[in-house]
Amino acid sequence: MRTAAVLWRSAHPGPTLVVSAIVAALGVAAGLDAARLAVLTAAVLCGQLSIGLSNDAIDAPRDRANSRRDKPLARPGAPIRAAWTAAFATAGLAVVLSAVLGWPVTAAHIVFIGCGWAYNAALKSTPWSVACFVVGFGVVPSLAPLALPDPAVAPAWAWIAGAALGVAVHFSNVLPDLEDDARTGVRGLPHRLGRRLSTVMAFATLLLGAGAALVGSAVQEGRVAPVTWTVAGAVAILVVGGAGAALVRAPDRMSFRIVMLAGLLLAVQLVIGTWAR
Repeated sequence: MRTAAVLWRSAHPGPTLVVSAIVAALGVAAGLDAARLAVLTAAVLCGQLSIGLSNDAIDAPRDRANSRRDKPLARPGAPIRAAWTAAFATAGLAVVLSAVLGWPVTAAHIVFIGCGWAYNAALKSTPWSVACFVVGFGVVPSLAPLALPDPAVAPAWAWIAGAALGVAVHFSNVLPDLEDDARTGVRGLPHRLGRRLSTVMAFATLLLGAGAALVGSAVQEGRVAPVTWTVAGAVAILVVGGAGAALVRAPDRMSFRIVMLAGLLLAVQLVIGTWAR
């Protein structure tokens, strides 16, 4: 039980559940039946568990050097081997479950998982760190429609919105750890840009994503529903306020929370836009 608890905490349960919930909501919006929706959600959940576990297993020596007490795998006697076993097992299960729904969604999901593993294994310390999130999250809106009996890819605006959400997640997610990462040689794109510019970039990409979803909704429906205007407006208010505060004073934990809230609203906007198709 102790090992299972350590592995769960090391799998980044918050982001894992949020991404799985977003894909599930997109599946409902796309019209997946209950069985396909359950399989897709389980596949994405396994894929996210795999990415989270591999991240903390790879980072365990670095986290130990930084005395990260919030990282269970950095503690003495941590079950590193079990974490690696679980990471590979959940990755394999994610692919098997995806295969039940057909090769198009399987290929897309492999790209998504591969981007996460590539970031964890090598690219997080390079200027190309953001590419994993652009490609990986850009694919996310297509997972649900590709899981339909008659597979289809998401429209271009959804790819842009998904990629923008991924970029914002990347830039905001590393903000709390910039100093610890610098001490152990991690220098991804956010580290090179610095805290202030990374925060502004996160807000800017969210505004881009909200704009793409708004335009996409207008093009495909010929109008923009009031709820879409409302959500897009809320994103814009958070972006302008958060970016302005980041330019005036040093970004802090509140900046991170505002980015996350705006990101969740963009995800809601993405689901609403998919529902309208």
